[in-house]
Amino acid sequence: MKPMRSVFAGILMAGGALLTATSALSTAAAADDAATAMPAPGAPGAGPHGWGHGGGPGRLFSKLGLSADQQASMKSIMTAAKPQMKSLHDQMRANHLKLMQTKPDDPNYGNVVAEVAQSNATLASQRTTHAAELRHQMYAVLTPAQKTQLTALEAQWAANPHHGPGPGGHRPPEAQ
Repeated sequence: MKPMRSVFAGILMAGGALLTATSALSTAAAADDAATAMPAPGAPGAGPHGWGHGGGPGRLFSKLGLSADQQASMKSIMTAAKPQMKSLHDQMRANHLKLMQTKPDDPNYGNVVAEVAQSNATLASQRTTHAAELRHQMYAVLTPAQKTQLTALEAQWAANPHHGPGPGGHRPPEAQ
């Protein structure tokens, strides 16, 4: 029975690795969208929410009426973050590919799963820390009134389980 338990644990870890890799893709895409597509709301080339497409920070920040200086600051923050976010994404993608290329009947499968799970746990921690630092930097650019407005927008987003991905490309827990 012990080998079956190991296989089941491996499957669960593989699912977690896939989920983590997907989250990294969403985060990297959001950082990429915000860094490369931040025209003023309503400007030619602006997405339906003002700055590019997707559920990245631009979706909520575009509703805050940022000044040109604030927009430039936000773009600078996201541009500076892009290389690290891309690196994390690439590492998680490599882990995913390693896991998918190892067949479940491979005698080393359990070891590969454990290695990928451990690596992805470290990468997810780094991604979370980096995303929190980005949020801190972006929040510091806002005026007190914009911070209040952002808090209201985030609460509104969290209260609506029928929307698409929101800040950071994730759904609220109750919508999953």
